[in-house]
Amino acid sequence: MATFVMIHGSWHGGWCFDALRPLLAAHGHEMIAPDLPGMGGSDAELAATTLAGWGDFVADICRNVAAGPVILAGHSRGGIVISEAAERAPEAIAALVYVCAMLLPDGMSRSRWTEVRPRNAAFDAIILPHPSGAATTIDRAGAPAVFAQLSPPDPVRAAVARLVAEPSAPRATPLSLSDARYGSVPRHYVECLHDRTIPIADQRAMQARLPCASVTSLAADHSPFLSAPDDLAAALLAIAGSLRR
Repeated sequence: MATFVMIHGSWHGGWCFDALRPLLAAHGHEMIAPDLPGMGGSDAELAATTLAGWGDFVADICRNVAAGPVILAGHSRGGIVISEAAERAPEAIAALVYVCAMLLPDGMSRSRWTEVRPRNAAFDAIILPHPSGAATTIDRAGAPAVFAQLSPPDPVRAAVARLVAEPSAPRATPLSLSDARYGSVPRHYVECLHDRTIPIADQRAMQARLPCASVTSLAADHSPFLSAPDDLAAALLAIAGSLRR
């Protein structure tokens, strides 16, 4: 059975995948969902956080998984993190899964992608500066309509209450990827059709640049772990099943 290593997106933590754990475990799979270092940390910790550091952190987790194969999945900004991890440890990863995530080519940063795509005014409006100058926070009142408009209200309120400061440096750092290493790991995409954070047009533009071995479409918002956990689990299970064929 597989081990799913789930990497959260901006302002979130590994807790956002909690609903998936029993759904994957019911089929014999393990799930690891860490909090990325520096998230919600002190001013010094936020300023010291780098994309390279996150890539190393996740690569080490993948290398040390006891039961493989490892399926490394990233949500939203987590996409750039799993790409960096795959560059470091392609031998430890059987598949990459981008869940309405940033699937960017070598040399592109999350920030640069925002600059070259049509402006997402609703998303931009909920991003607030952090007093440290090294991070951003989220307008909690505006977050549900952008992150989780189709999700049940109670889980959304609980999730929004747990959002923390997001270090800025990783988003501004261009990816460093090679065909020989990153490109050797099969990619899969789970697109969310009603996403207001990374609109479906952006998701498909990224897939056109970096085609994937499979694409699954969910009638979900940007938080499919809240709005469509059963469907998201089914997509992940199908990818795990494809590894055995």
